Amino acid sequence: MPRTTTAPGGRSKRRAERRAERRAGADYTGGVYGSMLASSVVIGAGSLGQFPRTELVLLLLLTGVAFWIAHVHAQLFGARLAQQAPDRRLVLHVCRDEWPIVKAAVPPAVAVAVSPLLRLDVRGALWLALCVAVVGQIGWSVAAARRAGASPRLLAVTASVNLFLGLLIIAFKIVLKH
Repeated sequence: MPRTTTAPGGRSKRRAERRAERRAGADYTGGVYGSMLASSVVIGAGSLGQFPRTELVLLLLLTGVAFWIAHVHAQLFGARLAQQAPDRRLVLHVCRDEWPIVKAAVPPAVAVAVSPLLRLDVRGALWLALCVAVVGQIGWSVAAARRAGASPRLLAVTASVNLFLGLLIIAFKIVLKH
């Protein structure tokens, strides 16, 4: 592979090429997982305290971060440690690969944060966050399938399966009634 030039702008060109390579090899598994995680946080958030919206936003974001840390740890000290000792580059690579888990928690958290502007009570905010998480789950899965070059039929199957899983999570919320 030919080296890129180091003339003015050469460094930024190499950076742009590396970013494009990362995007091309992106794995959206963490996004799908993170969206399902956010959904489960919402259905499990039955008794919130004095500041329920703030608590739910923090619960969503901190759960995403906690699971991100768990996944990074598992990647670094599970399978990868047997293959190579973790160095700074590997740690940053794994952190970046697992970041969609946290990114997937942001839209439901934002939905809760803006719910007063939509004149939703806390229960409405929970439902809004749950719906946003399910839509995110479907979006991440379709993005992953599209990135992998899936056919339109497979895109539809992926969306349908994730819609079904999201509706199953919503059914759990209805059954729990809290």
